[in-house]
Amino acid sequence: MTGRYAPSPTGAMHLGNLRTALLAWLHSRAHGGRHLLRFEDLDAGRVREWAYQTTRDDLHWLGLDWDEEFRQSERLELYAAALERLETYPCTCTRRELQEAVQQSVGAPHGPEPVYPGTCRDPASRHPERPAALRWRVPDETVCVHDRWSGQTICQDLRPEVGDFVVQRSDGAYAYHLAVVVDDAEMGVTDVLRGADLLAAAPRQVALQHTLGYPTPSYWHVPLMTDYGGQRLAKRSGAPSVRELRQSGKDAAILRAELVQSLGWQVGERADLDTLLELYRDSVLG
Repeated sequence: MTGRYAPSPTGAMHLGNLRTALLAWLHSRAHGGRHLLRFEDLDAGRVREWAYQTTRDDLHWLGLDWDEEFRQSERLELYAAALERLETYPCTCTRRELQEAVQQSVGAPHGPEPVYPGTCRDPASRHPERPAALRWRVPDETVCVHDRWSGQTICQDLRPEVGDFVVQRSDGAYAYHLAVVVDDAEMGVTDVLRGADLLAAAPRQVALQHTLGYPTPSYWHVPLMTDYGGQRLAKRSGAPSVRELRQSGKDAAILRAELVQSLGWQVGERADLDTLLELYRDSVLG
């Protein structure tokens, strides 16, 4: 098997990032598989050059390694080739127009994200003088994904629940959903372990896999780490950085124990990786 950890180098890692990195590593190594590090750095405006090495340093400090390293910014030709195989159309809607269109759509879902109502499917509704994003004309089908961590199966009727989503932004950057699907297939990733916030995105990614002729990996969506107020940890909200803990002299073995204890696992004050591998095999893989 092949697993991966795919951080965005937009700042210093926080503890939630690190716990996911640890679980992804444990998953790959518990299977005796390959483990990849992939920097998802397509949003050039948010990338911080120092974050690449800081992320590597944080992972190494915790004791984690990887077999190969990739940067999405160096794989643009693969995304371009995949994009040519999809049925897309230009969308010139502004953010404000999208919000208004969604509000006016009869029966528009009121879920966690707005559903694009298909305005620019009609060429007459486009504004050729504006920069255009590319949207994928999603197939009229229901896609189900089984999450092996929680045992939950999520199904989405793509057109009414997801809508035609962007696969290339108006500034030319390839969208996350397209890039991650291409990368997982091209890198031979068989198991995707990532945060539970991405579970809702899995059906659209599986739909892309089907259309592009790619295999679908096993999905494992792990709980998000929260702060004392129950809010998910995030860089933008000032979550403590791993770099600060590392530079302050924090014991990595103690931090490993704290990270898995936050999942309810029973370990001592300190935890070595061999112990955690055995615990992962028993607790998760059975």
